[in-house]
Amino acid sequence: MTRHPPAEPVEFEEEFVAGLKEIFEQKIVFNQVLGLKITSLRPEVVTGRIAMKPDLVGHFSFNRLHGGVISAGLDAMGGLAVMAAIGARHMDEVPAQRLQRFGKLGTIDLRIDYLRPGIGEYFDLHAEVLRLGSRVASTRMEFRGADGKLLSAGAGAYIIS
Repeated sequence: MTRHPPAEPVEFEEEFVAGLKEIFEQKIVFNQVLGLKITSLRPEVVTGRIAMKPDLVGHFSFNRLHGGVISAGLDAMGGLAVMAAIGARHMDEVPAQRLQRFGKLGTIDLRIDYLRPGIGEYFDLHAEVLRLGSRVASTRMEFRGADGKLLSAGAGAYIIS
């Protein structure tokens, strides 16, 4: 059996990271409504955070986060993970050219499992690409409370071409 040495880890350029953050946090206005911010952007995993605010409450008696916020946040993070994976696949291109590759990205399937109520001062979101094909990408996402407990889990499929 032939063994291949592990690939060198990909490091994104500052220009690519800044461009992706601008797209995600500024140009996708709904992410501003959610207060969704990127906390880490690596080719293999992306992380973000949503701070709790009154506009996101779904159950007023318990100050519980609305399920739609969880779903939308996980969907956005799944899309971001795909963007990062595509960016890593095309490192031979300049950052500006790679940032143009996301115009056709869209969600084609999304499943969210709500495991615990979303109560807390902030929430951490994680997403990774399980498979990046030529037309479709599959992702896995997690929504965790400030204490690190898993509150919701998601899986998504995204069209990329």
